[in-house]
This record gives sequence, C-alpha cells and structure tokens, in this order.
Amino acid sequence: MDFDLNEDQQLLTQTLERMLANHYDFDARKRHLASAGGWSRDQWQRYVDMGLLALPFAESDGGLNAGPIETMLVMEAFGRSLVLEPYLATVVLGGGLLQEFASAAQRAAWIPRVIGGSCLLAFAQAEPQSRYDLWDVQTRARRDGDDWVIEGHKRFVLHGDCAEQLLVSARIRGAQRDRDGLGLFLIAADAPGVSRRSYVTQDRLRAADLTFSSVRVDAQRVLDGAGTALPGIERVVDRARAALCAEAVGAMSRSLEMTVEYLKARKQFGSLLGSFQALQHRAVDMLVMTEQARSMAMYAAMMCDNPDPQERARAIAAAKAQIGNSGKFVGEQAIQLHGGIGVTEECQVGHYYRRLTMIELLFGDRHYHLNSLAEAGGLLSAP
Repeated sequence: MDFDLNEDQQLLTQTLERMLANHYDFDARKRHLASAGGWSRDQWQRYVDMGLLALPFAESDGGLNAGPIETMLVMEAFGRSLVLEPYLATVVLGGGLLQEFASAAQRAAWIPRVIGGSCLLAFAQAEPQSRYDLWDVQTRARRDGDDWVIEGHKRFVLHGDCAEQLLVSARIRGAQRDRDGLGLFLIAADAPGVSRRSYVTQDRLRAADLTFSSVRVDAQRVLDGAGTALPGIERVVDRARAALCAEAVGAMSRSLEMTVEYLKARKQFGSLLGSFQALQHRAVDMLVMTEQARSMAMYAAMMCDNPDPQERARAIAAAKAQIGNSGKFVGEQAIQLHGGIGVTEECQVGHYYRRLTMIELLFGDRHYHLNSLAEAGGLLSAP
C-alpha cells in the first residue's frame, strides 16, 4: 500500500503549515481565545482564501473534490496549532451532512455559502440521555400541514453558539432507541422557538445546549432520507471521527516535540533533564505511542469512505480506541516531564492535553469503541 503523498497533497501540507506558523502561534491563539467569539474571523477568511472550506465538496457544488486524506492533512496541521475555528463543525460535520442528504436545490443554496465562509453550521445530535449512541433520539418531528414541528433538547452541540444554521436530527416515527425513523432538518439558529445556552468546554472551545419548542420547519428545509437518515449520519460521523484522529496525531506530535525540547534545555541538580536515561525512555515511549496513533489515523482516513458499513465501523472504532490510549499517555507524560509548569495556563502542553482529552470524548471514548469492536468480533472479520 502506498502511503506517500502526491504533489498536491504535499503542497497543501506545506502551505497550510507555513500559514499557521506565520499567523497562529501560541500568543495569537490566546488573543483569539479572549475575543468575543473565542476564535478568529480573520483566520477563518484565510482558510477560505486557501480553499480549505472547499476541499471536501464536489466540483459540481463549487468544491475541490478532495478526499479523506486531504481532510486528514488539514486536521493534523490544525492539531499541531490547536486551531480554534469551527472547521470540524461546519465543514466536516455540517458540510458532510449537506453532501449526504441535501437535494440539488438545497446544495445550490447552502454549499456555496459554506465554501465562501459566510455560513457556519452545527450538527445537533447528542441528547441528555443518548451519550454516544447516534440512534438514541427523543427529539420529535411531527407533520403539521406542509410544515414540520420540532420539539426536544440537544446537548453539547459543537460551536452551536456561533452557528447560523443547525442540522438537527429528530425522530419522525418509532421509539427512542429505534435505528429506523430518524430525519434531518436544517433550522436557522434564530428561528422562533430555538433557544441555546452557550458555554466554554474543557479545551476552551465553544459549545451550546439547544432547546426546540414548537419550532416550525417548512418543506424546503427538510433534508432527504426522512425516516431513514441513520446510515448517512453514521457515515458522516465516521468521517468526523477519522478527522479527530488526525487532529489528535498533530497534537501528540507537537506535545512530544515540546517535551523533548524542554528536556534538552531544562537543568535539574546541575544536569540537563535529557541526560537522565529514565526520562529518555519515557520520551521514546511517547514517540512509540504517537507513531502507533499516526498509523491508525491513516488507516481511519483510508477506511472512512469504505462502502461496507461493518468494515468501516470496525476500522474507525479501532482507530478511535488507539487514539484515546495514545493521547492519554502522551498528554500525561508531557505534563509530568514538564513538572508543575505543565498544568499552568502559560505552558502549551497543558492546552494540548486538554484538547486530547476532549478528542477522546467526542463521538465515543476508547471504552465505548473497544466495546463496539468486541461486539463486532474484532478488527478483522472472521474468514
């Protein structure tokens, strides 16, 4: 299997890393965090100018027709710089759902706005009782003439505080945990009956809890697949999981680099920390775990569009489980090898560890995915 990047992929990586190095150092990130929205609109425009928002969309929709490998490269670079902007929420999740479910008219109306940076999306899926199960949905949608009426609650909507349009899963028929009966609706965040409570998450990003009280949705905002939306939602979420795996690899790689730099510069008892063999061994263990995670992130990127849902699910679950283990180990070792300064706001490794912790929890932690993998019979299907 060829793991080498082609010329376009290499250029994408080099250009993105150069742009982030010039505009997204730790001090710039702190300024973005302190701003009203918690991220930079100027930086978002740079992503637009580079074509990053157009990457995964089809050429017929005005996109660049890139695949999961390009998304992996972008997310790894974002992980190295701890990017705050809502790329995952708007492009990977929201844009992925539009590609999966939107009609030709809906794609023509919304995708150019996403590509142009003028429309921010958020996927409202999780609910107070659902934990990581995508099919556990209590939010209801009922017909009222030509319209639909939505009632329910959603929690932990990534960048739901700034999104202008919400992609909301709701149950059209069936019981709370039925795999059948789900639909997807595009709802304006300021529509009558929508209320949201915004908050800052552990990694200093933003999220919101949403309440839908008799929210009316006209037929033009109902996406395809009404009643049978779950398989498409699972495909998009698997792409998001693969993207998160790549982001985690970027965060781990940078955490390792900073830790090694610190060991080479910091003196203790008159000697450089890096001269102690025990600490060298711990740094090597960090490298091993990072490279294991990198291999699984690449595997996830290659498998996230596999047409066989069972094979795809096993691959993504295995990758997410390994990423969770690796991220926990690398993050904890980076903190411990830095000592007390590692948990301060002024030290970058603490911020990387927070993000790695959140990445593990998003769309299933390692225990959830290990259990799913065990129920599926392991990573490789029986002959």
